[in-house]
Amino acid sequence: MTTFEEIYNRYAPQIFRVCLGYTNDADQARDLVQETFISVWKGLPGFKGKSQISTWIFRIATNHCLRALEVSKRMPGAELPANLTEIYDEPQEDKLNFLYRCIAELEETDRIIISLELEGLPQTEIAAVVGLSNGNVRVKIHRIKEKLAQKIKSVWTD
Repeated sequence: MTTFEEIYNRYAPQIFRVCLGYTNDADQARDLVQETFISVWKGLPGFKGKSQISTWIFRIATNHCLRALEVSKRMPGAELPANLTEIYDEPQEDKLNFLYRCIAELEETDRIIISLELEGLPQTEIAAVVGLSNGNVRVKIHRIKEKLAQKIKSVWTD
């Protein structure tokens, strides 16, 4: 049997990156990782193994992220700047941060899908997490990658 500590050590970095893709805020992503693993800790005795544990954990994480997004929609917040080129050119910004900003602009389902894809989850697991067919996930991944590539290309070639 895998211990909670082993589960945490294995999945926490991936869950952090997924949460960061949703929030584009490292502190909030850390909070969501903590909430996710509190839920995992509480739910682990009842986990029946009907799906892979990674699918179960990523589903918990995406649910926490979606709830956080709903709460943030009800609260006034700062908008992402319209001119991402200027932000990217700032010395402290790197390509990965820029990618996360682009991902944060995607629709919620697309954010989930591409975040899980970037974590290397098989498309069948992504489909299970988001509740779509494998074929639909494959098409969405292709379209999301095209959107991101166009956004990045437009900024880097201007």
